[in-house]
Amino acid sequence: MTDTNAIDPSVPPSGSGCVDCDAVGGWWFHLRRCASCGHIGCCDSSPAQHATAHYKATGHPVVRSFEPGEEWFWDYSSDELYDSGPELTPPVSHPADQPAPGPAGRVPADWAQILRRG
Repeated sequence: MTDTNAIDPSVPPSGSGCVDCDAVGGWWFHLRRCASCGHIGCCDSSPAQHATAHYKATGHPVVRSFEPGEEWFWDYSSDELYDSGPELTPPVSHPADQPAPGPAGRVPADWAQILRRG
């Protein structure tokens, strides 16, 4: 990994969904966890792309997938994908019963068309 100093394995995730989408009643496709501060943001396929916005605002370069069964890391500063990395404080994903896209009740019926237009 380019900058392992950008990872703090002791910091827990900020919640079970995108913090920024939750604040405005939005929805997401998939979730990413900042490896520096635990901020949960939505992926670049999501309408709001909050994980990338968090990187741009804070300079925290490394995220880990926050999807069940996924352990990969992405380094924004080098545009590199890593199959694995250090163990982070649990939970390592959103709850398995939380749908993707999510959260339940806020995803529009035409979500797939919205993402294709995005």
